[in-house]
Amino acid sequence: MDLGITGRKAIVCASSKGLGKACATALAREGCAVVINARGAAGLDEAAAEIERATGARVRPVVADINTEAGRASLIAACPEADILVNNNAGPPPGKLADWDHAAWLGALEANMLAPALLIRALVPGMQARKFGRIVNITSAMVKSPGPEMGLSTAARTALTALAKSVSRSCAPDNVTINNLLPYRIDTDRQRFFARRLMQQKGIGMEEARAEIGRGVAAGRMGTPEEFADACAFLCSAQAGFISGQNLQLDGGSYAGLI
Repeated sequence: MDLGITGRKAIVCASSKGLGKACATALAREGCAVVINARGAAGLDEAAAEIERATGARVRPVVADINTEAGRASLIAACPEADILVNNNAGPPPGKLADWDHAAWLGALEANMLAPALLIRALVPGMQARKFGRIVNITSAMVKSPGPEMGLSTAARTALTALAKSVSRSCAPDNVTINNLLPYRIDTDRQRFFARRLMQQKGIGMEEARAEIGRGVAAGRMGTPEEFADACAFLCSAQAGFISGQNLQLDGGSYAGLI
């Protein structure tokens, strides 16, 4: 299927690896001019070159910390007329209520609510004026199924979910959509982090830990970054103009609820 976004300009945050890199690759493969981003130069230029080799598309790397006003300004300056924005950022580590002091809450809100919200604020007016915009926020399955150790991440990402829903209603008439992708057990560094925790907790090897994580998914395996990225690319497509304000779970069928 031709997604109708050849020549569109895309910003993909936190995209030197993992889900962000996979989404940037998928959009580049569809013909988008993609800006990728990370806080450090290490790995970012390599990721850009790798995406260009794989897709033949133009990729521009921008070193910027999107948790800061200066970092967001640098990213927007690199692509001021972005047609597509994929918000992504590292989540806080697991923990418990006693661990989450004032500084921890501020850090989580800066990274997982305010940074994407302010990027949306900066780019939506131009998208509305041009009558095309696609915004995808990478959040988490924990938004709908909070885990006991993930309350800090869940709270911040749920706040972003609420904002996205409210803004999506006002910009829908201008062909600007805002949707959220909710990953669960996608095979990235995040899952390797959880696998190492399991290794320490249970005294097991890496392969056994990874297998245990996979068994916790209804599909019996972890998802791939490519599967996730293809869903992102479709939500950014011309054909997805009637889908907005939605939460799409990429979880191998694991969510037990109806809605």
